[in-house]
Amino acid sequence: MAIIEVHELGKGYDGHTVLDRISFSVAEGEVFGILGPNGAGKTTAVECVEGLRRPDSGTVRVLGLDPFRQGPELREHIGVQLQHTQLPETIKAWEALDLYASFYDSPRDWRALLEQWDLADKRNTRFAKLSGGQKQRLFIALALVGNPKVTFLDELTAGLDPQARRATWELVKRIRAEGVTVVLVSHFMDEAEELCDRVAVLDRGRIVAVDSPAGLIDGVDTEYRMTFRLMDANGPDPGDLLGNLDEVASVSRTGDLVVVSGRGDFATAVTACLARERVLVSDLRIDKRTLDDAFIALTGRSLQA
Repeated sequence: MAIIEVHELGKGYDGHTVLDRISFSVAEGEVFGILGPNGAGKTTAVECVEGLRRPDSGTVRVLGLDPFRQGPELREHIGVQLQHTQLPETIKAWEALDLYASFYDSPRDWRALLEQWDLADKRNTRFAKLSGGQKQRLFIALALVGNPKVTFLDELTAGLDPQARRATWELVKRIRAEGVTVVLVSHFMDEAEELCDRVAVLDRGRIVAVDSPAGLIDGVDTEYRMTFRLMDANGPDPGDLLGNLDEVASVSRTGDLVVVSGRGDFATAVTACLARERVLVSDLRIDKRTLDDAFIALTGRSLQA
């Protein structure tokens, strides 16, 4: 069942189109990603869905409600972590949660949230003294204190170190496990691939694809690459062995290092051929296709462009 429905949403500023009639839906209980480079219109799109911005055209429904016209009613059922979130430096963790809980008719027990998100020992710590990861856990707890059915997380891990990013991913998985629908806005391909059930790829204000990460990757018509080292440099030439396989596009060799590229299930074909011919190899590695490859194929440019 669709819990969010967006149809032909348009938004612009000073004659510049930011969102060009985008449409998508979000199913109940899924983690739905809105993915694209900075400036693609991701935050504008999600702020229209949250009711923070008025669309110029199109319709938006969240839990059957119009976010702009029925905002007060809707905000009782959604949680939001904005792209740029700050709290007063001197506010304590428990004070922030107590304050946010007062905004809702039926909030969750903020004391339990402190325990759940590993902040109990930081309850009296002022915001400015929290680490980056602790601040993100607090922001997530604040987004959940209203007991929402849907939560929006905008660039949740921007600015975090790799370890803190991975830890935050686990928190998102925990939110989803509780039955909360998550809309995740990100420009990190690995994050979307790890967390999202489906992704809307947004580029220059338009949605160019909506699919699961695996579906987007499988739709990319690019070659895989395999590398390995020959354990017997005087053995059979891998070019002669592998070059005639239908799945193999090219074979190159530099010393004992061999690079093979191909499409489809070429890895199975190559490894089966090597085993059949009793060619011993080491350091075998397959470079898999990624969402970044899919983005380039869909838009003609890198995510970082």
